[in-house]
Amino acid sequence: MGDPPILVVGLGNPGTRYERTRHNVGFEVGAELSRRWDLPRARKRFGGLIAEGRVRPGGARVAVLLPQKFMNEAGRSAGPARGQLRSPLDRLVVVHDEIDLAFGEVRVRQGGGLAGHNGLKSLRRELGSPEFWRVRVGVGRPDSTDPEIVSAHVLGRFAEPADQVAELIARAAAESERLVERIEAGPTEDEEEQEG
Repeated sequence: MGDPPILVVGLGNPGTRYERTRHNVGFEVGAELSRRWDLPRARKRFGGLIAEGRVRPGGARVAVLLPQKFMNEAGRSAGPARGQLRSPLDRLVVVHDEIDLAFGEVRVRQGGGLAGHNGLKSLRRELGSPEFWRVRVGVGRPDSTDPEIVSAHVLGRFAEPADQVAELIARAAAESERLVERIEAGPTEDEEEQEG
């Protein structure tokens, strides 16, 4: 059977009201990955939509999950999926919007602080740890710390031109692909020495 699949969770809110908003960029990247990997049509399972397959013939096994619960309950979809697929935390990749990165930036990291992101908080609560991989997709921060203005910003549609948004989604998908390949390859000797 080999290794369990690498579970990629794209964060967003379900429903047409939230389509193409900054907070739903994880859904957009997840859908793009499913297209790139030519995965079969997603099925309804685990309170979400999940597509399973391989990144290419003979390549890494993957599952792309888009939780169909609101962001602050996303862990209630990801937790059962991870349990059923037996994917350890180091084979879990979460793609999410990040207001602390400028629009257009994409960064990858494992673990770390949650910066008030309700989707990440829900995942930590349900998974028991924040030590999963993250693809942080920069959506920019408004010129205010007022929680209502920040909320309106992330729940609002992108103000940037459509081609720039498409470029951001493509860049985040490419970073996600690189990360999946890196996870599948396993730690390098340098990384193993650091861990030891």
